[in-house]
Amino acid sequence: MSATDDVVALQRLQQRYADVVTRRAWPELAELFRPDTVVEVDTVTRPLVETIGPEAFGRFVAGAIERFDFFAFTILSSVVDLGGPDDDPDRARGRFFMREVRHETAIDEWNDAFGVYSDRYVRIDGRWWIAARRYRSMGRTGTDGTVHPSPLGLGPLGGDAPWPDAW
Repeated sequence: MSATDDVVALQRLQQRYADVVTRRAWPELAELFRPDTVVEVDTVTRPLVETIGPEAFGRFVAGAIERFDFFAFTILSSVVDLGGPDDDPDRARGRFFMREVRHETAIDEWNDAFGVYSDRYVRIDGRWWIAARRYRSMGRTGTDGTVHPSPLGLGPLGGDAPWPDAW
């Protein structure tokens, strides 16, 4: 594969995630995440949540969005960096900024959430997978609207936000 093919495949992986979450198709997360993928979720307003594997992550997200009768996950912008540490052609890193458009049933309120995902990807047998993920909330609209300070470094593409050493 060329670098362009890899970038397109990784951006399709990001887009597939957005599609799966919007459709609430939780079993399909197993087609995107490795079974041992660690996902860290920092909403800023609650304690950090860590899940391992697509099933646990799917349960967490399902519970977090069950109060919404309308939910659409959109990617605002994304980047990928091929090579990972040591220029390994089967490793990559990426980041995307997102917006969730939501309607909360019980209070009949529309609100949006904004955040950033920082990912590590691995290619196994020619297929790209999400190997590690960090999410951090950046703000919300609505009655409980907030704006959170931007995280330093914003993850793996630079800056000083640390990543676990294990690839």
